Amino acid sequence: MTYQKRSKDELAQRVARDIHDGAYVNLGIGQPTLVANHIPAGREVILHSENGILGMGPAPTPEDEDFDLINAGKQPVTLLPGGAFFHHADSFGMMRGGHLDICVLGAFQVSATGDLANWSTGEPGSIPAVGGAMDLAIGAKQTWVMMDLLTKKGESKVVAQCSYPLTGIACVKRIYSDLATLACTPQGLKLIDKVEGLAHAELERLVGLPIAL
Repeated sequence: MTYQKRSKDELAQRVARDIHDGAYVNLGIGQPTLVANHIPAGREVILHSENGILGMGPAPTPEDEDFDLINAGKQPVTLLPGGAFFHHADSFGMMRGGHLDICVLGAFQVSATGDLANWSTGEPGSIPAVGGAMDLAIGAKQTWVMMDLLTKKGESKVVAQCSYPLTGIACVKRIYSDLATLACTPQGLKLIDKVEGLAHAELERLVGLPIAL
């Protein structure tokens, strides 16, 4: 039986579905920012950006873009009624102080037990610093990762042990990928769901690790 990967928007929708009403959430640079466009109607989710914004809405239309109103990834954003701006230091105080319910980050690698590597591959020209990723990964009550399951070379980004520099240890609770949603536990990976038509044995083959049901 054949299977089809989740598109980036389908993946963002899948993540958004699990965010509870009233949650304070930081969306990391890259794919995670798409989650803002898929918050279910009637559900209040307060979005935080580490450069000092609380209360962001969906991405603006091109004609409504205002580059004085940007997120940490320098993308234009919208602000919902009641939204606020504040100092960068106050923003990091929120992150480090345990005031965020969830952060959704991208990753280069995640270990089966939840170690996160998402800031450097060591390659020339890569991002030179970790930014706020360490503060988010450890400070948020739950850290979720949103990423493609495989690299462009077909290698699993979910690994037994990370080979890239670590952002945080045992901090990732869930991995949302284009093929499956996985929980990271002290005992290893556990399946939450997978795309239709993907056999469990095939998923384990792609990841190269056992995945408990």
